[in-house]
Amino acid sequence: MTTDRLAFAAVGVILACMCAGGWAQTPPTAGGVYTCTDAKGRKLTADRPIPECTDREQKILNPSGTVKARVGPTLTAQERADLELKEKREIEERSRTADEKRRDRALLTRYPSKTIHDQERQEALAQIAVVIQAAKNRLEELIKQRAVVDAEMEFYKNDPSKAPAYVRRQQEENIQSQAVQRRFIGEQEGEVKRVNARFDDELVRLRQLWTTIAPSSGK
Repeated sequence: MTTDRLAFAAVGVILACMCAGGWAQTPPTAGGVYTCTDAKGRKLTADRPIPECTDREQKILNPSGTVKARVGPTLTAQERADLELKEKREIEERSRTADEKRRDRALLTRYPSKTIHDQERQEALAQIAVVIQAAKNRLEELIKQRAVVDAEMEFYKNDPSKAPAYVRRQQEENIQSQAVQRRFIGEQEGEVKRVNARFDDELVRLRQLWTTIAPSSGK
């Protein structure tokens, strides 16, 4: 006999013994017979999961000897943790890929061509330029006001503490206001760099998408 036939014969013997012992109506094998080959090469069968085969697959056989189901090896705590981590990373990767595809679709919808992308860049930069110019105009006004205050303080250059309080206050407020405007201008100039960097990054990706989806677009 082949190994499988011997196994099936063994299963039949086990079932016959169970019936002979008065187990016919409620046999412990109602759920099937477990069978496996352990690490020593032994063919084992039982009416429940086989401890010697927790590290390998076990088959559950029907009374006819056909395979009813398969039971995978029992995982250790570390193996389960590793498997859960792997599954988590796969889920995260699928989510990342899906998000990337959504961003790509949104990008293509918004910028079907390089011309439109360039126009939006110019509009964004133009808006910042208007804000910067307004701040520079305000700074020029403050510089002129400072000249007037300084001229008035000239009378008290030997002892500035004798200058009227409102004059000293104007001078301090002017210094603070100029600092605020200069800082604001610097921030807006930084915003110009950020906007250009964003549009540059988008353009790199868009060129790839345009080439893939519509080779004639974006040229």
